[in-house]
Amino acid sequence: MKGNIKKITAVLLAVIFLVGILPYGLTRFFDRSYKDQKLQVRVEMGNGQIRNIPLEEYLIGVVAAEMPAEFELEALKAQAVAARTYVLKRMSESQSNVYDVDTTEKTQAWRSNRQLFRQWGLISYFKYQKKIAQAVEETKGQVLTFNNKLVDTVYHSSSGRKSTERAGDVWSAETSYLVNVPSGEANPLRFVKQQILDAKTFYTMLGFTDPPAELTANDLMILERTKAGRIKTLAVKNKVFTGTDFRARLQLPSTDFEWRIQSDKIELTVYGKGHAVGMSQYGANDMAQAGKKYNQILGHYYPGTKLEKLY
Repeated sequence: MKGNIKKITAVLLAVIFLVGILPYGLTRFFDRSYKDQKLQVRVEMGNGQIRNIPLEEYLIGVVAAEMPAEFELEALKAQAVAARTYVLKRMSESQSNVYDVDTTEKTQAWRSNRQLFRQWGLISYFKYQKKIAQAVEETKGQVLTFNNKLVDTVYHSSSGRKSTERAGDVWSAETSYLVNVPSGEANPLRFVKQQILDAKTFYTMLGFTDPPAELTANDLMILERTKAGRIKTLAVKNKVFTGTDFRARLQLPSTDFEWRIQSDKIELTVYGKGHAVGMSQYGANDMAQAGKKYNQILGHYYPGTKLEKLY
């Protein structure tokens, strides 16, 4: 009996160690590895709290949140440089006196070591945290510049079946290094999503106050495509929408879509994932698998830029 009690006690203590004490110790260990950095990023944590995080430590949380940890090391390194450049540019141009970035895709997604431990589990946490930390460390201080200025290193998940977009076709201003380049993706149909909406839901989501119960083939018309071939503007009955606005209202993965109308419903088929400007993350991984180094990946998606080391 005493032997069983000892075994049960030992098991309980092991569980408490693994679930409670070990994760805290690990996160403290990895946090300490960057504590000597002077450059701090002011991060809005979502609950109103502002946390100052050393830059390179912050980047581990960004790369882990923005790109699958299973990706090739060279792709993760490209992501680290892009993320570093992005946040430093934000910090240099920030009009907010409170924080530089938040933890969402509005700026850059970010996860703490504790969140990553819960997401990955014990064994994978060791493997993935080390891998991503390596990607950050091996590119430490490296940024992209254009004409001696930090680059706006926007990125997206997948360009799908078309090339990347020009910044001017998606946003208001053209940018010399955010232009059409091949996606670099080995599987252009990796992300294909079908979305079916009934007529009333479709028109309501688009802001029509008196939505009809049926659709006709003439209700939708493409007015202009981007140079890459995605939808730039389209008309829905008497309203004109930009492709980005239409995408946002219907919560579509991208602006590369087709549709099929069946009287009382519309079936949308969407290709790719994201705004398609800058680096395709899945394209970066495909290029890395094909033997490309991170500097070559960055040069492909941000042509004309220069890889420099600030510190």
